[in-house]
Amino acid sequence: MNGLRAVIVGLVIACAATVSPAAAVTPSWSALPVPAAVPPVTVSDLAARGPGEAWATGYEQAAEGLRPMLYRWDGTAWSRDTAFPGAGEVGWLGKVQFVGEEVWIFHNRAGAGEILRRSAGGWSTVPLPQTLWTYQDFTAVPGAAWVVGEDDTGLKVLHYDGSGWTTQSTPDGVLFLMGITARTATDAWAWADTSTGTTVLRWDGKTWRDANVPLPPNSNVHTILLEPSGHVTIGGSQYTDGVARTYLMTWNGLGAWRTTHPSLGDTYTEAMVRGPDGALWLPVRSDRAFSKYARVAGSRTTFSYGPERTNAIDVKPRALARAGFSLLSFGTVEIYGSKPNLMSERQGG
Repeated sequence: MNGLRAVIVGLVIACAATVSPAAAVTPSWSALPVPAAVPPVTVSDLAARGPGEAWATGYEQAAEGLRPMLYRWDGTAWSRDTAFPGAGEVGWLGKVQFVGEEVWIFHNRAGAGEILRRSAGGWSTVPLPQTLWTYQDFTAVPGAAWVVGEDDTGLKVLHYDGSGWTTQSTPDGVLFLMGITARTATDAWAWADTSTGTTVLRWDGKTWRDANVPLPPNSNVHTILLEPSGHVTIGGSQYTDGVARTYLMTWNGLGAWRTTHPSLGDTYTEAMVRGPDGALWLPVRSDRAFSKYARVAGSRTTFSYGPERTNAIDVKPRALARAGFSLLSFGTVEIYGSKPNLMSERQGG
């Protein structure tokens, strides 16, 4: 009897070892159908206002070059929007922002930059005052918007106040702005490449200043998450002996910054969001036919997997967004023998 029990226990252990990651945890992510684009596709951003409205942007590969790609989630299904100005022209779409009741999206339209605005009356555009060589990032809040990039004279910070554009200056030594985000018209943050390394800047409504954030040595910044509570979370990579590892810095708006190194390896944190459960969520690399997500709550890091995708060789959630009491992801999936196309998943309901 003892021998038979040992055989049964051994079989149970062997079966458990071969269970897929998706089956090894309580299933929580479900696949959402997305109308196909022209592969290979690139996803830029995803933003949600609530459970019934989300927008995903990027570009596809058309015969004439890159073509902008816009998808809308209505709470039930994804559909493609081709009604915006320049939808059939060469170009790409970048970051999505909700500004009051409107949706604002950065649009590179045949090299010229503009902001797409969607209101109850339909689409309109806000052209940029000049064409830049590169458009690095965009952010918008009620009463203000910023576009950062470069032209033949160097760094450009373009500021829109609702009626017109101005060019803002940055502190001496700033070479390049890698990203920008804002909480209000008088509270914006940017991460910059400077002559002494990576620096975080802050706009107070009058000028850009060094925010004096004590970033880890030999590090860069991937994203800054600003929350209505006043909390700030910075995600990036720190390099030690040529090896990168992810770090997170948090600030409650009052005291000192706190730095942690969760068990995330060298994960890129650009898609990090605050989930409906209060934890930080971000997609991480997976070498399986499953998407993989990390949940960081204080000092505890746990992982979950999306559903198995038949014959998939690369599943890459590119962006995450909180949609009410659920999380939405949008990215690409490469099925064996084909080029990457679109995928989306939802956690919760």
